[in-house]
Amino acid sequence: MRGTLGSPVSLFACAILSSAVLLAHPAEAAESCPVQVAYSPDGSAEELVVSAISGARQSIRLAAYSFTSPSVVRALMAAKQRGVDVAVVVDDKANHGKASVAALNLLTQAGIPSRTVSIYPIHHDKYIVIDGSQIETGSFNYSSAARRNSENAVLISQCPAVARSYLQHWQSRWSQGSDYVLPY
Repeated sequence: MRGTLGSPVSLFACAILSSAVLLAHPAEAAESCPVQVAYSPDGSAEELVVSAISGARQSIRLAAYSFTSPSVVRALMAAKQRGVDVAVVVDDKANHGKASVAALNLLTQAGIPSRTVSIYPIHHDKYIVIDGSQIETGSFNYSSAARRNSENAVLISQCPAVARSYLQHWQSRWSQGSDYVLPY
C-alpha cells in the first residue's frame, strides 16, 4: 500500500520530517518536501526502495542494520553499472550470516565500497540518501525477512535539508567503519 502526499499517513510523515528540519535546520524549514510512503509485508515497501535506488543518477549512500535483500543488492549493482557512485555501511554483528555475507560479497565484487560498523552495540540505521537530495528511511531492514515477515513502513522524501543531515550522519558512520573484505 502506497500513500501519496495528502493521505493522512503522508501528512503525518510530512509533519515528522518538517519537525526534524525545524529542529536541525531552522533557516531551511520552509522548503517543500514531496513524500511517498509504502509498507510491508504486502511487498510495496521493498518495491518503493528499489524504485528509489533505480532513479538515482549521481550517488547512493546506504546505511543498514540487516542487509540480505537480493532485490536491493541487484538495484545497487545496476546503479553502479549506470555510473552512480554507490557506497554502503552496515552493522558488523548483524551481517555475518550466509545471506548477509553473500550480499556484501556481491557488492564488493561489483566494486561498491562497503564498510561494517562495530563500535556501537547495534548500528540500527536504515536509510538511503540518493543524489544528495532524497532520503528513504523507515523501519524497513534491507532484508528478505523484512519483505516477507515484518510490518514495516518506508518513507521517501525529496527534501534536500533533511538529506544533507542524513548524509552527514552517514559520513560519520562511514568514517567509524572498517572496509568489508571478501572472506576468500
